[in-house]
Amino acid sequence: MALPLRVRRFFGHALDFAQRGGRHDSAKPLKGFGSAAVVEIIDDDVGGTYRAVYTVRFVEAVFVLHCFQKKSSSGIATPNQDLNVIRARLKIAEKLAEELRHGKARH
Repeated sequence: MALPLRVRRFFGHALDFAQRGGRHDSAKPLKGFGSAAVVEIIDDDVGGTYRAVYTVRFVEAVFVLHCFQKKSSSGIATPNQDLNVIRARLKIAEKLAEELRHGKARH
């Protein structure tokens, strides 16, 4: 909710594509995750550059792993701190998908 409204709407629109089995034109595989199943959406706003990272690795759901404003001035690479957050949340998503797969999901 801390992202600008226009950026949130853009990310929501792109995520809707993913939920319907497609991929928005702005969605690209995130490097370093070994497949096209971890995807990032990048959007620029007057306040800066924003990214949303999600995974379509699991048939049970599209999991949004991280949304953040890129503040690094060292090029276009995703900062290591954000990559660590994404990796940790991907592990959690894997566990949640397994629970959903076996009907053990908690609400």
